[in-house]
Amino acid sequence: MSKFHPLAVLALAAMATIPLRAEPNVIVSLTSVGDRIRAQNPDLAAARLRIQEALGRMNQSGRLANPQLETAVEQNSGFREGRFEIGVSQRFPLTGRLRLEKDISLTELKSAEAEVREVERQLTGHARAAVVKILATHQRRELLRQQSAVSGEFAKSLSKTAAKGEGSPLDAGQAKLEASSFALEIRQLDAVEAALTGELKPLLGMRPGEALGIGGTLPEPTPPPAGADPSRRPDLQAAQLAALAAAQGVALEQSRRHDDMEGGIFAAAERAEDAPNGYDNEAIVGLRFKIPLPLRNKNEGAIQEAEARQQRKEMEATALGRNIRLQAEAARDEMRAWAEMIAEINSTLLPLADGQSALAETAYRSGQGEIQSVLRAREKRLQLAAARLDALREFHLARVRHDTALAKP
Repeated sequence: MSKFHPLAVLALAAMATIPLRAEPNVIVSLTSVGDRIRAQNPDLAAARLRIQEALGRMNQSGRLANPQLETAVEQNSGFREGRFEIGVSQRFPLTGRLRLEKDISLTELKSAEAEVREVERQLTGHARAAVVKILATHQRRELLRQQSAVSGEFAKSLSKTAAKGEGSPLDAGQAKLEASSFALEIRQLDAVEAALTGELKPLLGMRPGEALGIGGTLPEPTPPPAGADPSRRPDLQAAQLAALAAAQGVALEQSRRHDDMEGGIFAAAERAEDAPNGYDNEAIVGLRFKIPLPLRNKNEGAIQEAEARQQRKEMEATALGRNIRLQAEAARDEMRAWAEMIAEINSTLLPLADGQSALAETAYRSGQGEIQSVLRAREKRLQLAAARLDALREFHLARVRHDTALAKP
């Protein structure tokens, strides 16, 4: 009965960790994910209808009320005398209320456009963060595969030495165990990537069954320059427009101190008895006006409410602008810290770990060291490489937060 060589089994196990993926229907990168969201995200498409709602409100605002048709008929008990009257009346504002209503609706339209851009900003930020995590997973998997290949070659070499009776079978077994542990970690990363891809697909507006591919790699860290201009943030623009609409609302409530005036024209025909001369027929044409007197209701409560709303909206816009600057500053400081850590790992720690790993393996092959020293040196080198990837991932996540905070494209 034939037996499989342990390294052959290990190779098959490593191959099993590579999932059979379908050809991706959609491929995005860190730079193109925003374009895909603008084109395909269903939540953003629904949010755009807010603009149409605001446009409809603007088209409806600032219009006069419909005119009223008035009629009246009078008859005496004998139906010999009577009067018929017909007229048309229209209500007119005494102030610029209609113009103010139109101005407010135009401001609300601009605010609705800013709110849609804010939905786009948030969706793009979430998607970019997911792409960063997936790319970091890709690079971590590639690192593990490289380590697995090196460990596999080392295990193969020890197995040959042990087969000749020149080495310890125990050392060869430990080397094989180390190599096989990488295969398990790769499978764990596959599960992590599947979860992240599941979060990203709805943001990209993908249909069930479509395969997603993420292209590119995480670039080396380059912290952005100091300074933050929050004027591009759509939610800040919406807050400033809300403050403007509140100020316009104060003027609108002040204009409502006076109710609308009503004016109209009427025509009447009258038949009356003029004894002893018989009946006279008369035709009358006239004008009618109703002017409100602001004696009891001067809209003081609504004006007070509108003034308080204006102050609140202005304070909210100011606070939001300050918070945006703080968010960008915190993300920039975080990026600087991660970039310094990556530079230290690249320039000092990784070269030192590579040297120690080479020394430990040389010492072991010459019979002056133990297998545990080799494994510990390799484990430490892997930890440093993984720490560098983690730092690179956190740097780019901070970069996403920084660019999202400042609404950078």
